[in-house]
Amino acid sequence: MTARPALLCSLSLAALAGCLALTFTTGGTLGDRTPLYGWYAADAALFALALLLLRRVPDRQVARLVLAGGVLVAAVGLLAPPRTSDDAYRYGWDGKVQAAGISPYAHPPEDPALARLRDPGRFPALPASPTGDGCTGWDERRTADGACTRINRPAVHTIYPPLAEVWFLLQRPFGDSVRVAQGAGAVLAVATTGTLLALTGGRRRAALWAWCPGVAVWAVNDAHVDTLGALLAVTGLGLAARRRPAAAGAALGAATAVKLLPALTLPGALSGLLARRPTRRDVLLCTAAAGVFALSYLPYLAASGTGVLGYLPGYLREEGYQQGHLERFGLLRLVLPDPVAPWAAAALLTALLWRVLRHGDPRQPWRGALTLTGTALLLAAPAYPWYALLVVALAALDGRWEWLAVPAAGQVLYLAGGSDVQQLAYGAAALTIAAVAVRRARPRRSTG
Repeated sequence: MTARPALLCSLSLAALAGCLALTFTTGGTLGDRTPLYGWYAADAALFALALLLLRRVPDRQVARLVLAGGVLVAAVGLLAPPRTSDDAYRYGWDGKVQAAGISPYAHPPEDPALARLRDPGRFPALPASPTGDGCTGWDERRTADGACTRINRPAVHTIYPPLAEVWFLLQRPFGDSVRVAQGAGAVLAVATTGTLLALTGGRRRAALWAWCPGVAVWAVNDAHVDTLGALLAVTGLGLAARRRPAAAGAALGAATAVKLLPALTLPGALSGLLARRPTRRDVLLCTAAAGVFALSYLPYLAASGTGVLGYLPGYLREEGYQQGHLERFGLLRLVLPDPVAPWAAAALLTALLWRVLRHGDPRQPWRGALTLTGTALLLAAPAYPWYALLVVALAALDGRWEWLAVPAAGQVLYLAGGSDVQQLAYGAAALTIAAVAVRRARPRRSTG
């Protein structure tokens, strides 16, 4: 009878993989979003079913089942080219530019100085069609000189921090196709699963990452580099819990140099700092994090100067974080005037930061990291769900499944758009998290 729960759970995983396969091969694209609503809902339902069935699987079988399921879910993401994001085309371009000995921060993709590097995968020469010139795909747009490209924002410099650029360059020996980025994403997704299993002692909660449909979509099929930042961040927090401050700081600094968001996990590694006298370990952790972050910028700073900021300032304006043109902070703008919303968000995060540094548990640094990172995304309410890959990994490390509502809200907003959807989706996520938190805080009734 002990084999039956594992068999049922395995069958549910097979169903999840099958549903994801159909999602990637027939379920729509960013240019045809309507089918994605149904497929994503089905994927989420099968994911929840698999998690429920995993609860009945004997402990000795859990780790192997979680890992096998994680490999299967990641592999399914490789079945088709990217369906809902074109970021991977920019990744490969930045790697190609670096391999040619040019700083990725020096020129935008459409710059004539880089014309010799153009390839059919990223600059397709499409024949004219009866209804147009052929450059009409959801992932295609025209450059200033009339070429067709799959690279997004071809007129602006790259936005990615230096260790992301190093990652793009390291993929070059494996080929020039966007499929290489997807393969790298699959490797990172499975590596994160293995890391979570190691840090949790093979606990069931690692499946929150391993089997999450969002990992297959955002980390593998769309190949977002955020996955590398998530892997480094959970590694750093695990090292901090094991009292290895130099290695922990180095990993967290590296995570921040991949994508800036993991900087919010550093206070988790310093949990309880304000309740005690700072120690040599605290100083070592902070120094290592700052040192790795700064050193990662030096080669690119020498080559490009202040150009290493790339398109970041313009991106923040474009994404609605500019005073007077706010498109973020939807929940706060329900109750506060627009000019006050960013300041209120900063104040709330500062208070939460103080709480983590004052009352956080250094034996579980991921707890404070999850609360701070997840709350930051709830307040900012971004339209890109892959930003929350870090939240998925931290939720798997901590076991608080309710925080998966944050990437779910981002996914709904990404597909539907609009300020009303933003407030509704992130409002539902905030209510879910609050309701589960209240339930967790209730003392259990005595059964005696």
